[in-house]
Amino acid sequence: MTARMNYAKAAPGVLKAMLGLETYLASSSLDKKLKLLVVLRASQLNHCAYCVDMHSRELREAGETTERIDLLTAWREAPFYTTKERAALAWTEALTILAPEFVPDDVFEEAHAEFNETELADLTLAIAAINAWNRFGVGFRLVPESYKTKR
Repeated sequence: MTARMNYAKAAPGVLKAMLGLETYLASSSLDKKLKLLVVLRASQLNHCAYCVDMHSRELREAGETTERIDLLTAWREAPFYTTKERAALAWTEALTILAPEFVPDDVFEEAHAEFNETELADLTLAIAAINAWNRFGVGFRLVPESYKTKR
């Protein structure tokens, strides 16, 4: 697979705007590993190979276990995720795949019970941001493994 185009070169302002979201999120109230689980799950749902590769590597670098990374696609059936993580993952799925009923009240209530309003707003921004990143990755066919971690 080859990339279709280099969007950052074609429109540097796009990359700058997206990185602005990441700058805010880096200083937000979200736990780093929780954010990485959320962005990996959204990337899996969106079939963004580049982002799945990147965020899997970042999770490993952050000390996440292989078991939790590997079973993220089946998080509902796996016993390895906390109540807070489950609420975040359900919120991620509801916002990433908008169903005909949109975001069900029970999913909101579950998330709101685990996150204060600032955290829930930050989590929602993280989900919105990764969904936008995924559109660039999938749309322009960014190549997995072209991302290198900071090691």
